[in-house]
Amino acid sequence: MTAKLKPSPLFLGIDTGGTYTDAVLWSEAGGPGGKVLAKAKALTTRHDLAVGISGAVDAVLQKAGTDPAAIKLVSMSTTLATNALVEGQGGRVALVMIGFAEGDLARDGLKAALGTDPVVFCPGGHDVHGNAASLNLSGLEAALPELEKSVSGFAVCAYFATRNPAHELAARDLIRDITGLPVTASHELSAKLGGPRRALTTLLNARLISMIDRLVAATEGFLAARKIAAPLMVVRGDGALVSAAFARQRPIETILSGPAASLVGARHMTGLDNAVVSDIGGTTTDVAVLDKGRPRLDPEGATVGGFRTMVEAVAMRTFGLGGDSEVALEDGALNPKILLGPRRLVPLALAGMMHGDAVTSELERQLRAPNPGRMDGRLAVRTGVPERLAAGLTGAEAKLYELIGAVPQALDRLLTSNAQNATLNRLVSRGLVHVAGFTPSDAAHVLGRQANWDLAAARLGAELFARRRDGRGQFIAASPEAISERVLTTLTRLSAEVILETAFAEDGLDGAATVAHALVQRAVDAHPGIARLSVALDRPVIGLGASAPLHYAGLAELVGNDCVVPEDTDVANALGAVVGQVRVSAEARVSQPKEGLFRVASGESVRDFNDEAAAIAAAERDVRAIAAGRAKDAGTDSAEIEIASEFRVSTVEGQRMFIEAHVVAVASGRPRMAV
Repeated sequence: MTAKLKPSPLFLGIDTGGTYTDAVLWSEAGGPGGKVLAKAKALTTRHDLAVGISGAVDAVLQKAGTDPAAIKLVSMSTTLATNALVEGQGGRVALVMIGFAEGDLARDGLKAALGTDPVVFCPGGHDVHGNAASLNLSGLEAALPELEKSVSGFAVCAYFATRNPAHELAARDLIRDITGLPVTASHELSAKLGGPRRALTTLLNARLISMIDRLVAATEGFLAARKIAAPLMVVRGDGALVSAAFARQRPIETILSGPAASLVGARHMTGLDNAVVSDIGGTTTDVAVLDKGRPRLDPEGATVGGFRTMVEAVAMRTFGLGGDSEVALEDGALNPKILLGPRRLVPLALAGMMHGDAVTSELERQLRAPNPGRMDGRLAVRTGVPERLAAGLTGAEAKLYELIGAVPQALDRLLTSNAQNATLNRLVSRGLVHVAGFTPSDAAHVLGRQANWDLAAARLGAELFARRRDGRGQFIAASPEAISERVLTTLTRLSAEVILETAFAEDGLDGAATVAHALVQRAVDAHPGIARLSVALDRPVIGLGASAPLHYAGLAELVGNDCVVPEDTDVANALGAVVGQVRVSAEARVSQPKEGLFRVASGESVRDFNDEAAAIAAAERDVRAIAAGRAKDAGTDSAEIEIASEFRVSTVEGQRMFIEAHVVAVASGRPRMAV
């Protein structure tokens, strides 16, 4: 009798981005790198995240024709936390500062981040060795009944809490007992010194809890409705996976989750341990470096929305360059250059597909005019956001906003002065209005390299742009095809520049952007000049994004190394979300407050020893146990733990003097699956 083969488990990856939600179904079977069985996209629905998630996942399940019960693990990456910080969104929280003065709010952008949210100062805190000052929480206790009515959570930060968290724990317990609201304590998020920045990180974490909670709840609800009984994991900003419950408590760690997942996906799809990864989207290009199989992390902590946090995340550089970048012309030049970005426009091809004759008729009217106009090929349309978001407009803004409707209108008819153009730009920056215009996506349609939208509108836009005049009064291009070719060539050249700029910056070189521009310019110039310059990356480029096969086709010769575009490059984030590993860490510090006394601060405990070796051994035992517990909470039952110790010592008259030791345990393993 032949034994029945057990089917290979299936893995579902989800990426909830700002515009699209991607889903991918992956199996470990089918080769060393596994196999993508199906992939799909749906628009992200911010008002109800479950709608976008269900749209993408249902499409994947239908394509694969698989039983949802066969899915044994679900993992997702998201840019929602990043977008929320960039856009200044999040819940109202109260910040509790123990042992700090009001002047400390001015450091590390804490006051700007706090805004109008309440802050409570309490006496207390510790010194560098963990010795306590007198704690007094009476002011906090008195304020809690009123605060409870107006905030969604609390952030608590105490002076030198990383050396002794006792005062944070006391405040946390008091707040929970009285209010029952979520509390984030700074020592739970970072073991680094720097109170104001740690307070900033804690504040942002507290704000994001409700948002990530909604995302997790929406995903879990959808999975339950589809009878998918699998653990749910979330990608952190450093590319590691953690359980949904873990992410709910520490949502700040999901900032840059999407870019981190794309790096994990890039390595998985290509098998390359060392590469420069460039992810081109509609609006931006994100560039980062893979070193020895892992993303390079920002040593100073992730910067998002202008705030430098203490969150370990990928060192990512973002540029306003993409398939939907605004195409413009250099002013005042005899032979003007094509300029791209940083602003995103709605491609005319997309506007034409959505609105038909309302777009093409206006472009045809402009093309019949004897001379080109400076607003040719540009239209404005409302974004469709709720009317309440249009509150607070000035008189000029409100008047122009009333004139703009749900059907695109040509700017040469809509605007009557330069002042109105500035007003329109303000409406765009508030997210109330979109401007449609000629973009690289339109150029790709004209040249037959893209065909998902309206070719007629794209071609009309290219014709209008081609008849603009240079400094000699001549048309800048002879045909729509000629200008489109120039636009796509420019996008590839600028892509090479941002990749080289990232490489130079990683090498610590000043003026990276200027040098990158000069080198690429010399590479493409028919007469490169007296000095011959060339540059070559020491590693290949991995091109990610749905348009990477098009825009990166000529990239290799400009960067001096190969450019690899994987087959499933359009869903790299979703794939990276499902093939990653759980990885968590724990830290302990051993200090010497006085000669012969060794103090171990690990987790939530502080203990003293009379012997250095005993103290180090205790620190190692502590971090191993803490890391193992965190790994289990983060979603793995098979963690491998590595411990590293770093010592600070001095030598006085030939004698070794112990100053401090830093002990770190890192636990990693594959996430647990449903049985």
